[in-house]
Amino acid sequence: MAHLIRHKISNKLTNAAHTVSNKSQAKVSGVFARLGFQAATDEEGLGFAECDDLDYDYRQGMQMDVLRGEEEEGGDMEGEGDVEGDTRYQRDGTGPRQSTLKSGGSLEEDKPKITSWEAGWNVTNAIQGMFVLGLPYAILHGGYLGLFLIIFAAVVCCYTGKILIACLYEDNEDGIKVRVRDSYVDIANACCAPRFPALGGHVVNVAQIIELVMTCILYVVVSGNLMYNSFPGFPVSQKAWSVLATAALLPCAFLKNLKAVSKFSLLCTLAHFVINVLVIAYCLSRAREWAWEKVKFYIDVKKFPISIGIIVFSYTSQIFLPSLEGNMQKPSEFHCMMDWTHIAACVLKGLFALVAYLTWADATKEVITDNLPSTIRAVVNLFLVAKALLSYPLPFFAAVEVLEKSLFQDGGRALFPDCYGPGGQLKTWGLGLRVGLVVFTLLMAVFVPHFALLMGLTGSLTGAGLCFLLPSLFHLKLQWRNLLWHHVFFDVSIFVIGGICAISGFIHSIEGLIEAYKYDIHD
Repeated sequence: MAHLIRHKISNKLTNAAHTVSNKSQAKVSGVFARLGFQAATDEEGLGFAECDDLDYDYRQGMQMDVLRGEEEEGGDMEGEGDVEGDTRYQRDGTGPRQSTLKSGGSLEEDKPKITSWEAGWNVTNAIQGMFVLGLPYAILHGGYLGLFLIIFAAVVCCYTGKILIACLYEDNEDGIKVRVRDSYVDIANACCAPRFPALGGHVVNVAQIIELVMTCILYVVVSGNLMYNSFPGFPVSQKAWSVLATAALLPCAFLKNLKAVSKFSLLCTLAHFVINVLVIAYCLSRAREWAWEKVKFYIDVKKFPISIGIIVFSYTSQIFLPSLEGNMQKPSEFHCMMDWTHIAACVLKGLFALVAYLTWADATKEVITDNLPSTIRAVVNLFLVAKALLSYPLPFFAAVEVLEKSLFQDGGRALFPDCYGPGGQLKTWGLGLRVGLVVFTLLMAVFVPHFALLMGLTGSLTGAGLCFLLPSLFHLKLQWRNLLWHHVFFDVSIFVIGGICAISGFIHSIEGLIEAYKYDIHD
């Protein structure tokens, strides 16, 4: 009897041990899958090994170190300081980073994380930037409907930003959300797989490059415009001022990482705060002259679609969101961060646009500071130029990252050899690409010096696509099984409305540019 009892107890303990072992193996396999060791046949697992365009230098370098270590495990690693092929991912000139595995099997990253407040500052700088200067012009052609669109665009862009981040995640075997994708490109590729696994990424890359380069062009255009209107007595044309602004931007060609770029965010925010205070203070000083009767429920059918593009473009931040969310200390706070940044942006943009329009009414110009009296216009415009020059490096660096990954570092499929040397130094053709991009933004600013029309064209072409159309489409495709009926309704409505606004705004912006050249109209 005792022998039978001992036998039963032994069987139960053995079965329990096997069960625990199997669960442990499953969880360990899941951990290694997230580190990039998943089987090549699992396309979703490849998303763990892919990296975002804006933090490519960190993620890929660490993953290459781990893979090399696995291949050479058991060998004599002493004396082999640098592994060939790793240093091309290190862009700060310090050589390859050493990555280690913690005792729990997780990868120890040396990359610093940002708080939700720091992420919020970056989003605020993106959606509260220079382009609020064109919002009173949108009210000029849209009246109260323009104000409604400022609110509507904030709500929609906040929502599409959240659903875009939701597309980065999938449920694992335990029903827990796991980040399986790192970038906008990964999401697009997942939607087009398996028939066209790379098509979506190419489309998103082209749209990102167009928007980022157009943003850089607009910074140069507005710098030349502001300087020209600040010092009209100087024998210097707007094109010449644009050339001088570009000369100050040439050091951007030597940027090596995003850390140097992020230092400008606080300065941009401070400059923007000073500008808003000065403009609103002047408008409030003329509150008795405000033309409330000029704000009506009417639209200029020909020019209002351009205003839609201006409003949409002023909220574009989706291309930066996957990188920001991935670098946050607490990604769970992302939704809250999006809420307060877009609420603040909506309130401030609406007040700024309405107060400025009430002050100048039908005389409102494309860049609102050009309406200021000459006594304070120069001071405000100098702050704006400083903000434009400080804001330029972020979209420029992001555009360079996308181009370098596509042309020089596309996993052996690149068109050109790697643009980084063994020590992390930038090679000649890599520097040539960066300088050429700066010069290209100058040439476009010189030959197409129309701020509002360029802003409306970009907002209609790529802004609506990246902020409205693609996020809603990707959300429907990747999260269909988890969506409730109202989510489907929102996504479909945003896609339809965004498509109509994009087409109409693009057509009217092109017509406006043709008219400007035909009749030699200047800003």
